[in-house]
Amino acid sequence: MSDERCPYTIDPTGTDLHGEAATLRRRGPATQVELPGGVVVWAVTDTALIKALLTDPRVSRDTYQHWPAWENGEGELARTWPLAMWVADRNMITAYGAEHSRLRRLVAKAFTARRTNALRPRIEQIVATLLDSIAAQGKDGPVDLRAEYAYALPTWVISELLGVPDAIRDELLDMIGRWLTGAISPEEAPLLEERVYTVLARLVEQRRQSPGEDLISGLIAARDDRDGPGLTERELVDTILLTFTAGHETTANLLDQAIFALLSHPEQRELVRSGAASWDDVIEETLRSEAPFANLPMRYAVEDFELGGVKFTKGDAIMISFAGSGRDPKVHGEDADVFDITRATRGDHIGFGHGVHYCLGAPLARLEARIALPALFERFAGLRLARPADEIPRLTSFVSNGHQELPVLLDPVPVA
Repeated sequence: MSDERCPYTIDPTGTDLHGEAATLRRRGPATQVELPGGVVVWAVTDTALIKALLTDPRVSRDTYQHWPAWENGEGELARTWPLAMWVADRNMITAYGAEHSRLRRLVAKAFTARRTNALRPRIEQIVATLLDSIAAQGKDGPVDLRAEYAYALPTWVISELLGVPDAIRDELLDMIGRWLTGAISPEEAPLLEERVYTVLARLVEQRRQSPGEDLISGLIAARDDRDGPGLTERELVDTILLTFTAGHETTANLLDQAIFALLSHPEQRELVRSGAASWDDVIEETLRSEAPFANLPMRYAVEDFELGGVKFTKGDAIMISFAGSGRDPKVHGEDADVFDITRATRGDHIGFGHGVHYCLGAPLARLEARIALPALFERFAGLRLARPADEIPRLTSFVSNGHQELPVLLDPVPVA
């Protein structure tokens, strides 16, 4: 048996995300783990401690200010660590204090309730187009709903919102997908990062030359306004990268996991069909039980402090386990592993974060799910998994929580 005083080695492929989270939980509310590359950090699974950390000013996401091991981006980690892109960017998510507020205000303009609700007709159009395509494909056999629906919808929506053209979008998606799933070697990581920033720089230049009514054009205008908020070129590019990545990956995983859960739990699907539960119930229980990001590096201790019985030292790196929190038995009971859309605590989760870094795009993600899920199940009443649920592989990532594919059959089960 391994010594629990030693760092637990995280499985970078995420083979058993929830089993691993349970193992970490047994070691305490926070425990030290080793990430790929030999980096040791605190992994936090306890919901109460997570919420306290996410609202504590002694915790920062600014890698450059508050992680000595990063050496201001000039050390070995910045050059060779396969997870470097998770901590190297400079945007509202990684900023601290007043810098965070300044950057968040720029992006928040694109995600107001009014602007989000105004997207409903366009989302409905995209959903209808995708369902027509799925219907045509389904005549010949299984359809991969991960690729053709759960992933396609949010990438289409966020691309239009940002102003990312198709040619650049496809290349970005490919590179970001490799990064999120860890499908890169340490040698490839810096090359991939360089390529991502080259593509984004080209996109920014295109938008400078031909601005539109999109978020990127708005950010460029703020960047180039001498009397504006002082947005640097790096902050501009990193904000685009953050918004594009978070704007599609979280929603894709939400849709993927919701569809998978209903198809593998027919009694839950019947509750929705009968009106005993709502689509909002499905969405919230999915976010609780299968957080779109299972783990998210990184945060840092700004000073020495103790919280929830855990002593953090200045410069310590901290990883939040959203998967661990979502199935925390202290919050959700001993049956926290069970998918139950009638669960009283289904909405008591941090699937979209907590505190000042709560996801700005959460209302948009929920809106997309509220439109996409009922449209899918109403269109294809006989929808079913094409393979047993336990044979559908998860993404090879300890961060992004979804499936590699979601093969389904559209037609009803034949009657003997």
